[in-house]
Amino acid sequence: MSQSSRPVALITGASSGIGAASALHLAKAGHNVAIIYASNLEGAKASAEACQAEGADTLVIQADISTDEACRAAVDQTVKTWGRLDVLVNNAGTTKFVAAKDLDGLSIEDFERINAVNVAGAFAMTRAAQPHLEVSPIASVVNVSSQSGISGIGSSIAYAASKGALNTLTLSLARTLAPHIRVNAVCPGFVDTGWHAKSPKRKSTSDVRKFHDRIIAATALKRMTTADDVADAVLWFAISAKAVTGTLLYIDGGTHLTVGSPL
Repeated sequence: MSQSSRPVALITGASSGIGAASALHLAKAGHNVAIIYASNLEGAKASAEACQAEGADTLVIQADISTDEACRAAVDQTVKTWGRLDVLVNNAGTTKFVAAKDLDGLSIEDFERINAVNVAGAFAMTRAAQPHLEVSPIASVVNVSSQSGISGIGSSIAYAASKGALNTLTLSLARTLAPHIRVNAVCPGFVDTGWHAKSPKRKSTSDVRKFHDRIIAATALKRMTTADDVADAVLWFAISAKAVTGTLLYIDGGTHLTVGSPL
């Protein structure tokens, strides 16, 4: 196994949305990219092809990051391929769309599954990557959290709670892994991806468009945040923010400036 001359990034949930955009941004910045996906193989292949077009070598790895074994295997395969790991982006996430007032709409099992992916999975990936990141001169972990973890507004109370936990996990890991590994989180608000179309409340393209219009109206900058907007911040944390660790960065067009519920 020879070590790659290019830095290496591993991105979970990289088959679509923010994960795919982050993989592409890192590829453009000169990284080889390991694309981790749960079930969307076609999306993962498309993400890999886009990165390859930018000159990156890629790996496509299927993994359920809610298990220790899958996290360690994904990291091991990446390091066996390229001999190094420099950037970890914990982007994979899951939810259940349940109105906040519908407390009976969430079970303990829902909380366990959401936390297993959104919180424990990010921890397990970071733990598996730690020994390899510690020998990198540019080691960085970027967690993709959410404004939900600060505002309590999101697809469900369980989802918001998981992102609040991911925010505190970010702070804990930043303290623990310093000085060799920087750990930060991006906290997007509503992002223009396919995520919101999965809500049972939005049964048509028209419903999604109306939802987007409401978000834009409530946003200080009067624009919908895109996956590329978030990926720009992921890239900055990964390779440029040399003096930054333990930071939670809002990327929501100013939605957090509104009083009470922005919707």
